[in-house]
Amino acid sequence: MSNVQSPLCQAVKNRILCLCDERDLTINALATVAGLPPSSIKNILYGKSKNPKIATIKIICDGLNMQLKDFFDSPEFENLEQEIK
Repeated sequence: MSNVQSPLCQAVKNRILCLCDERDLTINALATVAGLPPSSIKNILYGKSKNPKIATIKIICDGLNMQLKDFFDSPEFENLEQEIK
């Protein structure tokens, strides 16, 4: 089994890191505002979570006061290849 993240997981990771950077938040601060354990976010960022759930991304969005559609409205997601062929 490979340790390489799928392009989608990498895009989610990059988007979370970008949002934290834009809002000057640490991963722990993001977890606090989202009401998630820091391990939930770290599992996505460090590749332990191979398939982050949309529900977790929604909770992160709620903590950042943004809509789910705005999370995915980012260059990271524009050119993703279809993962299941």
